Amino acid sequence: MAFLFGWRKVPAHLILLVSIFVPVHALIISSPITILTRWSSEASLNQGQPMRHIDTSDQDEQYSRAFPSPVSTTNLNPAPGFGVLEDLHGALETLQSRFFEVWLGTWPDAIDWTAAVIGTHISDGLSSLTKSLEYLLPFDGTSAEENPIARAQAVENEINKYFSQSVAYYFGEDAFAIRTQAYDDMLWVVLGWLESVKFINFHVNKHYPRILHSTTLKQSPWYGHQFQPSFAHRARVFYELASKGWDTTLCGGGMVWNPNLGPYKNAITNELFIAAAIGMYLYFPGDPNDSPFLDGVRTRSIPRKRHDDRFLAAAINAYGWLRNANMTNTQGLYVDGFHIKGWGKNGSIGTGECDVRNEMVYTYNQGVILSGLRGLWEGTGNTSYLTDGHRLVRNVIAATGWSATNGKRTRSWSGLGRDGVLEDYCDSRGDCSQDSQGFKGIFFHHLTLFCEPLPSEATMPGRTYPATPEERFLHAQSCREYVPWVAHNANAALKTRNDDGLFGMWWGYHTVETTSDSSFEIPSLPNYAEDYRNTAKVPLDGFYGEHDSSIRKKEDHDWANANIQDVNDRGRGRTVETQGSGVAVVRALWEFIHMFRHDN
Repeated sequence: MAFLFGWRKVPAHLILLVSIFVPVHALIISSPITILTRWSSEASLNQGQPMRHIDTSDQDEQYSRAFPSPVSTTNLNPAPGFGVLEDLHGALETLQSRFFEVWLGTWPDAIDWTAAVIGTHISDGLSSLTKSLEYLLPFDGTSAEENPIARAQAVENEINKYFSQSVAYYFGEDAFAIRTQAYDDMLWVVLGWLESVKFINFHVNKHYPRILHSTTLKQSPWYGHQFQPSFAHRARVFYELASKGWDTTLCGGGMVWNPNLGPYKNAITNELFIAAAIGMYLYFPGDPNDSPFLDGVRTRSIPRKRHDDRFLAAAINAYGWLRNANMTNTQGLYVDGFHIKGWGKNGSIGTGECDVRNEMVYTYNQGVILSGLRGLWEGTGNTSYLTDGHRLVRNVIAATGWSATNGKRTRSWSGLGRDGVLEDYCDSRGDCSQDSQGFKGIFFHHLTLFCEPLPSEATMPGRTYPATPEERFLHAQSCREYVPWVAHNANAALKTRNDDGLFGMWWGYHTVETTSDSSFEIPSLPNYAEDYRNTAKVPLDGFYGEHDSSIRKKEDHDWANANIQDVNDRGRGRTVETQGSGVAVVRALWEFIHMFRHDN
């Protein structure tokens, strides 16, 4: 027995997956082009433009029309057919030219963990550029435009420029300081350098294959390949250090957040550990470097091989704990974490259970786990991981006020946004901390990784699993359904750019720009929620850490009457973190376009 699904037949044993992967209203669709036609006006990044008819005679042209370029961040003419990619390139260039200092090898305004995230966004942007050597850079003159080889060389030059800055960051990153920080800080480092390793492999395999032209002439690999062992070693060092945070004496397992404080088992640290562990299993190339970890005593470490089963086992075990830890609220969103009732009283562990739940919800807590789930599927072949991921994505989309059944949006606060735009609680107040300003970009980075097409063949035979045609179709169909929402958020983020091309923090401001004060809502925190990331409140079990009170100063929340020109200039204003988030959401849109460009 088979069921009609889109334009294929799906075996009955997969119908149970359909309820999670694809909503009922989408069971019958004509083609991806029909979807594009339905929301092309929403995706249009030129404000005030009417919905455009999309000619179905040429698919590439359809995509070009569906995603025209907004007002350019520069005075350069947009490249035909690559409006979104040009916006990504412009956002990336603004990020690096405005905030990165080559002589320091870092973004001086960033803190250690946000710098690691920014480095991740740079590697992601490079991956998008290397897929698009046909992208026409804005040139002075016409010779390169007429010469496809020169065009590709120009893009390659841009890639080399940004990659060289990543290399500089390897030496500028304060690796010794991060070793003494919280476990989540360490794990951001792991994910960042794994992303660099992935980019190197992707770029080399795509453009520098080892082709033997003769018995004596062999094409050399890309120069950046020489840095892979160093990047891999740093990822491995910080994974080993962070894995010490796994604790079974409390709550039956789970990562503790900070080794220097009382136990707080939070969502982000556990999600990061899952994503890092499965990332090490899939992408870590091995590390023969036995340099010491300098963890109290000088010891020599044991070299790690690639595709080590211990990484996979750790990821499976950690997600099993997280899934059963009661860490989600009634909307199906991850809350911040758990304290242990009575811990530390008279030197005891109290109940020893995760029984005091912090109901605070952040956007990034919904994102990091997605790449972990995608990796767990590939490492095990178990589609329940994909099912869980799609369920979470749908919960997030619903919590922004976006209806999956009819595409309508509500302007009232819905849990993580309004009018379909992702939003953290601090955004409308204008008091987001340096931590929180990067949260939304982190979500879109991991959503993009989650929605990458499933491989039809095992990428590492004997270690990973391929997807069946039905599984590939269902996953792609669900991710295709998210594209209008991704485009809506990219559009909202692009509208926050100022004259210098800098992205703002509150993407959803345009939603309430014409809303009367009586209907606009500054969301209140959930009951039993402590916003540790944006306030100086102390958690129940100890001092949270040093805070810069200036970044959490009280602002005038009456956005309509406040004497300000731009609501996104409140609080910390436009920063390296908000620019990084802009890069991530625009890249998400480009990657979603790229995924479905030729799947008709």
